[in-house]
Amino acid sequence: MNLHFFKYQGTGNDFVILDNRNWSYTSLTTEQINGLCNRRFGIGADGLMLLNNKEGYDFEMKYYNADGREGSMCGNGGRCMVKFAHHMGIHRSVYKFLASDGEHEAEIDEKGIVSLKMKDVARIEESNGDFILDTGSPHYVKIVSDVMDMDVFGRGMDIRYNSRFAKDGINVNFTEQEKEDTIIVRTYERGVEDETFSCGTGVTAAALVCYHNPMGFNEVTVRTKGGKLTVEYDRVNDEAYTNVWLCGPAEKVYEGNIEIKP
Repeated sequence: MNLHFFKYQGTGNDFVILDNRNWSYTSLTTEQINGLCNRRFGIGADGLMLLNNKEGYDFEMKYYNADGREGSMCGNGGRCMVKFAHHMGIHRSVYKFLASDGEHEAEIDEKGIVSLKMKDVARIEESNGDFILDTGSPHYVKIVSDVMDMDVFGRGMDIRYNSRFAKDGINVNFTEQEKEDTIIVRTYERGVEDETFSCGTGVTAAALVCYHNPMGFNEVTVRTKGGKLTVEYDRVNDEAYTNVWLCGPAEKVYEGNIEIKP
């Protein structure tokens, strides 16, 4: 099969994107997707996404982890998909699309920054001083004081594969509060099974959790290895947050063709 692909990245979180509006790529297998995401033998990416038609929406976003299995919501992926849709001729002042965790809205400003509305968060669980919540994907947030010196791979794997989370997996975020309104986040992602340069749902989770430590602002700047993002939200109470927006750049890297085995 000859496949025409596009490569996009949002703060270093990179994705293979396929225009599947004519259903050309629906039959891709787990092994093929995994091969396309392989950084030595394929295109290389943290995940793969399909742009699908969906009645009642501007499009549907179908997301697959780098391991080839269908994934949960990806925040940076969603922002990249909105920019891709714009480049494909879908022009809206406000985009409305469907993802694995439901309906989303998004906007692109005059500087090309993509703002994506995330799902509301109704509950944050505290566990031995750490935090567990779902921002479209499940996240574990650990507050640390030395995030740039940490073994994110090793410590992240220990948490992701512990007895509680091993079956379904969880994304693990190590978070340091740099300033009153700025945090640094490094994330071990399930499905990639490694640290990524940025994780949109993880950045969102960490920003909400850091209200407790102690941050009362409704806009948080987040530094990742791949660049800066902002998270805006309305706080209902200590556990509930609504009107949550993830904002940052999303850019096309390149496009090309690749032959894959059936």
